[in-house]
Amino acid sequence: MLTATLLSRVYYSEQIEVVKNMLRSLLKGLNVEIHELETTKRGWLRISFSGEDENAALSLLERDIGLCADKLDKFLTIKAYVTRLDRNGLVLNPGVVFPGDLEAVIPLQQLQAQLVDGRKVAIEKIRELYGLCENMPLTIKIISVGESQAGAMLAERQLRIFRFWTKSLLDRVIVLGASESQIQRALKNAGCQNDIVGIEALGLLEYAIACKFGTDAVGLIPKIGKHLSIAGLTVFNPRKIIEFLNYATLKYWQ
Repeated sequence: MLTATLLSRVYYSEQIEVVKNMLRSLLKGLNVEIHELETTKRGWLRISFSGEDENAALSLLERDIGLCADKLDKFLTIKAYVTRLDRNGLVLNPGVVFPGDLEAVIPLQQLQAQLVDGRKVAIEKIRELYGLCENMPLTIKIISVGESQAGAMLAERQLRIFRFWTKSLLDRVIVLGASESQIQRALKNAGCQNDIVGIEALGLLEYAIACKFGTDAVGLIPKIGKHLSIAGLTVFNPRKIIEFLNYATLKYWQ
């Protein structure tokens, strides 16, 4: 039997069964049985499974979801979830098994350099521009490791996503804590299916709803929010970023 800690989490206990069904669907066709799915102290999903194809299943889980690292090393690129924003920067829960209580911190100065062309703006402005909020998954790169805290920066992979979203000119509603089927049902019940162009996976229970050109994501939130009371919602608005940075600065992003 193999046990692995996945780079994913649930937001409340009832979602364990939802995720278990998603994992069964992912592993369909492989001769494996899921014995247990639980959460660690820091909220990561830990799965135990066995069968003739258990090694293939492990490789598939690592490819499609990701596995928590045994420990954080300098220059490691890894997924992390935002736990809070404060005046000094962004604090995240990185996907690491040991030590389990280690936090990763992206200093405000680093965020300014990577997201707003070095402009000396407050964390609240960066939050407003990029929709950063608690539970948002981000890909980070570790640049230093201490006993209880690691220094980090946004990984190039994450910056590419932000660049693509910005250049697309499409608003996005970021949904944190719901499955894709729950989001699709909420869109249908709210009558908003024709207002979007697609749903992009950020994790098992985190998605970005790409709105049609000209559709205001802020206007969608009260419509779909009442059908997604379990989830957190935030907005990524390219127009705000373009207006703030101006077109000349956007060449820096290309």
